[in-house]
Amino acid sequence: MKKLLSLLCCLTVINLCYAQKAVVKGTVLDTLNHVKLSNSVVALLNAKDSILYRFTRTDESGQFKLPDLKAGKYLLMISYPAFADYVEPLMLSDTSAVSLDKLMLTLRSKLLHEVVIQQKVAAIKIKGDTTEFNADSYKTQPNATVEDLLKKLPGIQVDNKGQITAQGQKVKKVLVDGEEFFGDDPTLVTQNLRADMVDKVQLYDKKSDQAAFTGVDDDKQAKTINLKLKDNKKNGYFGKVKVGAGDRGFHDNQALLNMFKGKQKFSAYGFVSNTGKAGLNWNEREKYGESMADMATMDASGDMFISFSQSDDLVNWDGNYSGRGYPLVQTGGLHYNNKWNQDKQNINGNYKLMQLYVDGNSTEAVQDIQPGKIFYRNSKEDFRNNILRNRLNGSYEIQLDSSSSIKVNVDGGLDHKVSGSQFGSNVLAQDSSLINRNGRTATSVTDMGTLNSNLLWRKKLKKKGRTLSLNVSENYSKTTGDGYLNSLTEFFTDNKLDSTQSIDQYKTRNNESININTNLTYTEPLSLASTLLFNYGINITNSHSNRNSFNRGAGGKYNMQDTTYSNDYAFNMLTHRGGVSYNYFKKKLRISLGTNVGLTGYEQQDMFRNQKQRRDFVNWYPQASIRYNFTQQRRLGLSYNGNTQQPSINQLQPLRANEDPLNIVIGNPNLKPSFRNNFWLSYSDYKVITERNLWLSLNYSTETDAIASNTVMTEDGKRTTQAINVNGNQNAGINMNMGWKVKGTEIRVGYNASGNYFRNVSYLNNLQNVTQGTNSSVSLYSGYSKEKKVESWLELQANYTSSQSSIQKSVQTNYWTFSINHDMELYLPWNLRLHSQLNYNIRQKTSVFTTNNNVALWNAYVAKKFGKQDAFEVNFSVNDILNQNIGFSRSATSNNITQSTYSTIGRYGMLSFIWNFNKAGGGAVKN
Repeated sequence: MKKLLSLLCCLTVINLCYAQKAVVKGTVLDTLNHVKLSNSVVALLNAKDSILYRFTRTDESGQFKLPDLKAGKYLLMISYPAFADYVEPLMLSDTSAVSLDKLMLTLRSKLLHEVVIQQKVAAIKIKGDTTEFNADSYKTQPNATVEDLLKKLPGIQVDNKGQITAQGQKVKKVLVDGEEFFGDDPTLVTQNLRADMVDKVQLYDKKSDQAAFTGVDDDKQAKTINLKLKDNKKNGYFGKVKVGAGDRGFHDNQALLNMFKGKQKFSAYGFVSNTGKAGLNWNEREKYGESMADMATMDASGDMFISFSQSDDLVNWDGNYSGRGYPLVQTGGLHYNNKWNQDKQNINGNYKLMQLYVDGNSTEAVQDIQPGKIFYRNSKEDFRNNILRNRLNGSYEIQLDSSSSIKVNVDGGLDHKVSGSQFGSNVLAQDSSLINRNGRTATSVTDMGTLNSNLLWRKKLKKKGRTLSLNVSENYSKTTGDGYLNSLTEFFTDNKLDSTQSIDQYKTRNNESININTNLTYTEPLSLASTLLFNYGINITNSHSNRNSFNRGAGGKYNMQDTTYSNDYAFNMLTHRGGVSYNYFKKKLRISLGTNVGLTGYEQQDMFRNQKQRRDFVNWYPQASIRYNFTQQRRLGLSYNGNTQQPSINQLQPLRANEDPLNIVIGNPNLKPSFRNNFWLSYSDYKVITERNLWLSLNYSTETDAIASNTVMTEDGKRTTQAINVNGNQNAGINMNMGWKVKGTEIRVGYNASGNYFRNVSYLNNLQNVTQGTNSSVSLYSGYSKEKKVESWLELQANYTSSQSSIQKSVQTNYWTFSINHDMELYLPWNLRLHSQLNYNIRQKTSVFTTNNNVALWNAYVAKKFGKQDAFEVNFSVNDILNQNIGFSRSATSNNITQSTYSTIGRYGMLSFIWNFNKAGGGAVKN
């Protein structure tokens, strides 16, 4: 691994240090007034195809310099608002030093009417922080989707799940003409919008509404793609209908309609599928408030995950499909947006409905590491779950006058979830003797409603840069449900039955939470380059949890309340938060320094036991960042922030949760907030024309009063877990991505490398346990594309995991995993296409997990287009040709090593018919 990393570093240095000797410099002036024109755009284009090679801007004295240029034929183009473009051919050798002392630009109004200047549109342009691709410069097949177009753009990759990576970073949003399209599901755009409707693809870091208004960076950025549609495509309609049927009852049916009329857009879609590939990409966790508020630790990769929780449901299912089991989805949605009154008003609305069924089974093998001993837990679960989900969201914005505006966002949802599971488990001692055995069934019906809203008022004052804004947000949720738990646990001594424990309970829950947050922000310019920002806000959070357990009484009715597993608990929090920050931005340097302080009061009331507690905390939120832009595409950044995390009501309430009788969870009303220090160092360098990108990041974090766990395990195999505060958690990581195009070919190569170290503190049987571990990963990839001939992608990846626990130093977790991924599409005669996708996973056996879990997943299809404009397609596909798909996951945490297998979709064949229809701009569109 060290030799391989050294080789990768050498490749990086070689690519970065490649010497170029030619230089072009000059001065740009106004022909009429001889005024030096600062910030003029100076672009060097390849003479052969007018593709942008290098870009800069003139300084305050109108001067520019383009150093380190390759030899060749170029066009020098200079642009400035209201002036005609200046274009001059250049021939450069390796040692050329071209000095253009006075380049005169002419006002367009002064040009003779008979003079016509023709300019070929460049494939790529740099506009400030935005990289803009001319879509027509990249050829796609008839009826190709935006996803097909994105795969051809330099520096952008799209994986087989539709996830987009641009310049080494994940793309979070895909907009259409600057507006959201079905909100939180970018694949509805990329996989269904036609490529031939797109004029420009813009790539940039989208700032928050607040930062975009004040001009003060708040570090809330999201890598974003905006699709600008062609004007002649904004009147008409297009869409797709797909009907697919396969063996073993598999089916995949889809319909999508888009209608455009000027600035109005209307879209509708509907999916009915059991292939697990359609209509399942809602980002519910990000949008509707599922957080890491429950107990969290680091796994062997260093990522956060829930190690235990007090779920509001008897059956722990979040209502989403994650590849476990067999899904059936029936989903549809509507979208509308419009602008009017000279774009001073706009509206955007979405409605989505989904019925999802997921059935299946899973097994789990766990090695529990305890002080002086090791336990082995084996379990099996059969589950049947379904959910009916409604979501409605929209936004309205109005420009009140030239200096003020109001924007309102609203979203809400209703869920009706029915879940059921049958569960069996056993616990073995280190000598394989049986300690306990459990069997249980659980059913639950849950209804959840959410309503979230946000109002942002913005006002520009008379002095430039002086602004005032008010943000008010509200988040409300209510969950009600009930269910039944039936469990029988047998305990053994020397492999002989010693005792039993049975549970037969009816459970109800009624949880409600509301959060209101206000924030007033004022910016005061100190100079043209510096600004002070002041903010003050009040945050109110009120949560109420009422959970009851009833044992079966006389007559078979559940009317005997079990007070041990019942509670009525309220947690109210009031925070006054204010602060100030200083921001400096001039030319290439951006600096931000500031801090917020929060005065937080807790009021905790256990109404079931008539106990009340009041606590007060001072929370700090410091932040600092510095960023230097060497060029528009080469940046170096260093940032720090400190943030406080409040414990959740589920962690605080003194409730014993017995949904799993062998794993009891207890709340801790004395928990304190945790505080984390986070440091990042990042460097990015992107060359548009050579398609060479480099992205490097380093991160380190440390946490005080971290919310961790204390787990006590008794001799009969019962575990009781409680949230506690600990110190000493650390995490450090490095990530690097680099890719480039091989000169003179259509081959693109690159690599990704990462390493992570974590240190976790927890308690086992009231003894401190420190788990330390690392995870390393490296991958090499290569892509090749030749229009209408072949497209190919190959990736080789290796991962190494290692961890060790302080209470059992003799037990170490060390294992390798490897993967080979190959994706290829061949274009054959008679308008045929052959597509193959192979994913081969190799998982090293360990002393704990001795089974062979190597899997080769191979999917393929053959397709033929026909009809006018190739509007129709017939497609025959086979999923998992080798029939080797097994659900599998492996992880290592503070005190256990876990391996899971689960049922998932296997081999099937499917025949599909697809109709792409399109009528835009008043007539049929030629491809």
